[in-house]
Parts: sequence; C-alpha cells; structure tokens
Amino acid sequence: MANEKNTNTVGLNRAKPYQLALFPLNNGATNVYFVLVLSYIATFGSNVLALGVIFASLMVTGMRLFDAVTDPIIGALMDRTSTRFGKFRPFMVIGNLIMALSVMSLYTLTPLIPATMKFARYAAFVLLYAVWVIGYTFQTSCTRAGQTVLTNDPNQRPLFTIFNTVGSLAGMGVMQFLAPILRARVADYASPKFYQVFTPIGIAVSVVLTILAIIGISEKDRPEFYGIGGEKAKKVKVSEYIEIIRNNDPMKRLMVAGAGCKLALSIATNTTVLCMLYGCMMGNYDGLYLPMMIIGYVCSVPFFLLTVRTSQKKGQKASLLRYVALAFVCYLGVLALLILWKLGNPAWNLTIIQNGKLHLNLYTVLFILFFGVGYGAYYATADMPIPMVADCSDYETYRSGKYIPGIMGTLFSLVDKLVSSLSATIVGLAVSAIGLANLPTAETPYTDGMNAVVIILFCVIPLIAWGLTLLAMKGYILTGEKMKEIQKVNGLRREAVAGGMSLEEAMKKYK
Repeated sequence: MANEKNTNTVGLNRAKPYQLALFPLNNGATNVYFVLVLSYIATFGSNVLALGVIFASLMVTGMRLFDAVTDPIIGALMDRTSTRFGKFRPFMVIGNLIMALSVMSLYTLTPLIPATMKFARYAAFVLLYAVWVIGYTFQTSCTRAGQTVLTNDPNQRPLFTIFNTVGSLAGMGVMQFLAPILRARVADYASPKFYQVFTPIGIAVSVVLTILAIIGISEKDRPEFYGIGGEKAKKVKVSEYIEIIRNNDPMKRLMVAGAGCKLALSIATNTTVLCMLYGCMMGNYDGLYLPMMIIGYVCSVPFFLLTVRTSQKKGQKASLLRYVALAFVCYLGVLALLILWKLGNPAWNLTIIQNGKLHLNLYTVLFILFFGVGYGAYYATADMPIPMVADCSDYETYRSGKYIPGIMGTLFSLVDKLVSSLSATIVGLAVSAIGLANLPTAETPYTDGMNAVVIILFCVIPLIAWGLTLLAMKGYILTGEKMKEIQKVNGLRREAVAGGMSLEEAMKKYK
C-alpha cells in the first residue's frame, strides 16, 4: 500500500506485472465469441438452418438497433454499480455465463427444430442472438472500462497491446487454428456436427480466460481506484451522457479510428472471404489457410514490440498513425497482386506446398511479403484503440470530474459490434451480388465475379477503413505528454478529495 500511495502522489496508479498480464485475457475471452459467433453465424444460418444468405447476414447487422438501446443502459448500470465483488467482476461473470448458454443453445438446439417449422427457426435464431449480444456487451465493455482502475501510467498502458495479443492468441487464435482442423476431421462448415463440436471447445476456452482475467483485476476493482472521488463520486444521470459524448472530442475520434481498424480486421479475416481467396480462387484452402495465418502471426510479433516502444516514447496516437499507414501501403501491393491473378495460371497463383514439397513462385513470394508486413502492422494496431479508451475516460474525469468508464466502454463496444456485424452484411450482399444462394465454403467452385468480390472485401474496404482511421487520428489531442499532464492533475484532485475537500473545490484548485 505504501507503494500505491507513493504513485498516487504523482497521479499514477501502476499495476503489478501479473495484473497487466492477466486482465487483458478478458479480451481473449470475448474474442473467442468474435470467432465463434461473428465469423460463423451467417454461414450457420444460411447453410445449416437454411434461412437464406441475405437474412442471415442482414439480421446480424440489424440487431445493432437493439444494441443502440441496450448498450447505454448497460454502461449506465456499470457506472452506478459498486458491490463487495467490485464494479467490473460481476459483469464479467454474468456476461460470460449469458454468452455460453445462448451460443450453446443457438448452435446445438436450433438445428433440432424441424425444417417445416421455418418460422420457429427464424424466431429462435434472432432471440438467441439477441441474448448473446447482451452478454457480449456485459463482458467486452469491462475490457475497456476496467483499464481505468488497472493502471493509468502512460508507460504501462501500451503494454496492454502485447498482453492483449497473448489473450487473442489464446482465444481468437486457438479458435481460428482449430476451425480448419475440425472442418477436415469432423465435418465442414455447412454441417451441424461442426458447430456441436466447435462450440463447447470455445466456451471452455472463454471460461478459463475469464477466470484468469478476474484474478488479474481483483485487487484493483475497489472504490479507491474509481476516478477522483472514489466512493464520493457523483452518480451521472442518463440525460448527461449526451452532453459528455458531445464534448469529448478524443472519444469521438477514437470511435471512428476503432471502427476503421475493426472493420479492416473483421472483413479481411472473415471465414467466407478466406474460403473464396484460398479455396475458390487459389484452389488449395487446406494448404494455404493455416500457413498464411501462421505467417501473419509471426510477422505481427516485431510490430507488437515496435508499437509498444513507439507508444511509450511518443504516445499511442503516434504509434497508431505510423503502423496503420504502413499497413495501408502494403495492402496496395496485395491489391495489385489480386488484380493480376489469373484463373488456372500457376505463375499467377498462390502456392506454398506442392506434391508434399515447398514450392514458391514469384507471385507467392511477393504476396507473402506484402501480406505479411501489412497483416503484421494492422494486427498489431487492431486492438490499440482499446487502451486508448481508458485515456479518453481519464480525459473525461479531467475535463468534467465525472468517472464514467462504463458508458465509455459500452460506447466503444457498440462501435465494435456494429462494425463486426456490418462485415457479415457486407460479405453477404457481395456474395449474393454474383448470384450465389449460399455463402461459399472451401469446397465451393470458382464463380465469375468472385475475384472482384475478394479484391473489394480483402483489400479495398480495409484500405478505406484505414484511410478514415488516419484522418480521424490527425486531430486527436491525447498525446503522450498530454496524458502525463492529465494523470498528474487527476492525482492531485484525488488526494484533495481524500483529504476532505469537495470535488467541486478540487476541480477549481487544480487545473
């Protein structure tokens, strides 16, 4: 405790190494469902339940209207919560339980509804997905909001990106690696059996990661770390949230940047897009999907180290701008290669393993180079906006004295889900535009127009998204130096309030 008091005198609350390592696993726990649900639900609805490709895709995005109502309510509820188990841990537990029950029911029970009862299938599909959305908001918003109590040290917050990567690999990465293996050994993506096996594995992984994340935040999930006033902090009225959002310019810009990063990641890693690229176009899904994924992950390692170093020296804004710009340039190269691709021409086709031996042509070498560097750069920045949400929350405390990590977390969660689900709609509409009745799988033969669809989804839309990210972040004021100033001022106010001064007096005295 002496250490914590020391750091508080200069406005800093530092986390222990194990806390920095474990709490980001909460993002890994929710990323399991990012793959389990958002990557496969449209394929499941279209191919297993026979609901139609347009409905299965549009429904996922249409549910965001439901989110627009529930997310602010959940955020406000979190801001008003303070239990003996803390503010964030109850939401993590309840959210994970809701997601587990709803997804298990969705993937294992809805196929049992007779095909003749199509209305019941539609109703169950929508209802269970809606319940899952609530659980996802409960838990994923804690990742953003909980960082405000974990640490406010500008040198520690960028480390979240590194540990978040470990969590993502333990969550999203495990699921992405398992999926093609189960497809080859159990059943393909159009079979109910695939989901019956895949779902329990995902739930088990998510539960383990959630328990570890709870251990990571348990010591910090206490009132003395809640903003300036701690237990004395005023409750924010729901009507005040609109004013807060309107006046918090960094948060608005970060929401645009986060949406850009997430949209690029969601579409470029969408299962249908990769099936079309590696299976339908290149003709070797099993021989390309895992090797290309491994290449992408390996290339991302140095970029994670570089982004942390840049963030610590120049701030997270500088790091995000630099590496998103690099991804943008590299994907121009990927775009050129996909435009040059020729059906049936080995010289203009991806090939890594041929007849059991390593076989690389110039086209493949160039693709690996542009894709590897580009993927590494954008994967390293895809979750960078998450620790920046905590900066925006601290800025709001600095600006208005209000501690509202819940509404900040759910605002960002809403953007996350909106963009993630929008990717499913975009993919579904693009596929239907070339006349396909169902979403393509690895076994689907090549169809005219598929190359154009892959070019748009795999390259053009991510390039547009990164362009918007770069534009939004240019006017972002929370540089490294600014955050140090904010933490010092907030720290002085916190000490004053703890000493008996009113929050209003502390706000006036320390500016």
